[in-house]
Amino acid sequence: MASVHVSALCLLALVVMAQGDSLENSFVVKAGTRFSSRSYTSMLTVPNGEQFGLWTWPEMCPENFFAVGFSLRVEPNQYGGDDTALNGIRLFCSQNDRSYIYTVESNTGHFGEWTDPQWCPNGVLTSFQLRVEPHQGLFGDDTAANNIKFRCSSNPVLEGRGMSWGEYGHWSAGCTNGGICGIETKMEPYQGGLDDSSLNDVRFHCCSSQQ
Repeated sequence: MASVHVSALCLLALVVMAQGDSLENSFVVKAGTRFSSRSYTSMLTVPNGEQFGLWTWPEMCPENFFAVGFSLRVEPNQYGGDDTALNGIRLFCSQNDRSYIYTVESNTGHFGEWTDPQWCPNGVLTSFQLRVEPHQGLFGDDTAANNIKFRCSSNPVLEGRGMSWGEYGHWSAGCTNGGICGIETKMEPYQGGLDDSSLNDVRFHCCSSQQ
């Protein structure tokens, strides 16, 4: 329990630095799989995810909470070492007043650090676009997913602070009458000194605001 409390305080510090006074009284908690039974209306996917790894467990925001921001775990350029680029995506789930925030991230890779959170100025996350480097062949260095963009229901597009290898694919479909409420990642397990690609693909759950 102590480690959970410390994590919550660290996340709260990030939130305060990112949005200043408007979120200084927010309380941040890691949701984990506690709300994984929440029903959803659709799943958002993109066709350009990479092939390595397996789909891991879903994590869902609580009922009536939706993703309003995100952070990425990114390994910087290793300059000749084994690059993995994007290792994790953390969603920040809240209600309109953003006074209480849950985080969900599904499985996360071993490498890199979390970037500062980015927030929809209003509204919730509704669709995404994934930047992916294609398979580099038998002797190449695979990084797979490198970065992500989200569209907010209030129209702004937020681009993560990931790496630049590969290209963005097509936008996913969008959530209607609600927003993104859950995440599931496709992760390659740690390869023990061989070529790691870490996060290869992601899909997001849509929930209705009428629940």
